[in-house]
Amino acid sequence: MLSQLPASAANPALLVGYETGDDAAVYKVNDEQGVIATTDFFMPIVDDPFDFGRIAAANALSDVYAVGGKPIMALAIAGFPVNDMTQDQIQQVLAGGASMCAEAGVPIAGGHTIDAPEPIYGLAVVGLVHPDKIKRNSDAKAGDVLILGKGLGVGILGAAMNKDELDPDGYKEMVDTTTKLNSIGADLAEMAGVNAVTDVTGFGLVGHLFELCEGAGLAATLDWDKLPILPHALEYAKKGYNTGAANRNWASFGDDVSVPDDMDQWKRNLLTDPQTSGGLMVSCPPDRADAVVKLFHDQGYGHATIIGDMNAGAPHVTVRE
Repeated sequence: MLSQLPASAANPALLVGYETGDDAAVYKVNDEQGVIATTDFFMPIVDDPFDFGRIAAANALSDVYAVGGKPIMALAIAGFPVNDMTQDQIQQVLAGGASMCAEAGVPIAGGHTIDAPEPIYGLAVVGLVHPDKIKRNSDAKAGDVLILGKGLGVGILGAAMNKDELDPDGYKEMVDTTTKLNSIGADLAEMAGVNAVTDVTGFGLVGHLFELCEGAGLAATLDWDKLPILPHALEYAKKGYNTGAANRNWASFGDDVSVPDDMDQWKRNLLTDPQTSGGLMVSCPPDRADAVVKLFHDQGYGHATIIGDMNAGAPHVTVRE
């Protein structure tokens, strides 16, 4: 679908475009500043309108953090079925988004709203980053280790919720992780040795890792036993809960992923489980890994851990048990 677009690399001031599927665009203003621009929006993944607004806003803000920047302003993007939603429900969605932006220290300066068949909400976010400190998803190096900042399983929990079978503790777990801002990204940009960063969202862990492999021209290996999985999501995954999006992810890039022949299906499901407002994935040299993990832990990302490594070879992801 993007093949007919002109190459963004033709503009030398556009430091990050769409070619590598990176998290946000970055335009160089001067030697000290690059402007980050990104947008993300979706239909509700929870029933509570305030939580929906918070989650959607955190998800959109994440793309600024994923390239090492800090957000400075946001615009709301919204579509509501005005004849089916109450004014209070609409206000609650908008208030949820505003509360998350306030937590990030940025104003919602305006936006655009339409009448739509289904609720849609998200943000267009503007941020700033030093041109020399941009963290792309294509700069991993052979020998790097991979670190994931949040637990997996948001899609699994959502699948259980859609069947009205998610218990209150599981719902809290889902909201807590999806509303945890990835603000650590700006601090990672200041650390020596952090080579590449991306956030794990709709394509799942192996999908976004394969993007990282393609950008860097490298292969990657994941250790299944080291993957951080949200405790309640693990329970529901073992019961067979899964999303259609996870299956579509496998259909899209499964030929570029190798897993053990006898791997349980629920484990495969988690590898491509779509994450809303998922964690940052960092590629760094082994001698910097402990410092990166400590930074995550110090800032409240309790699930952060080393999950694998990058190595020479054609772009491919291998999962070992």
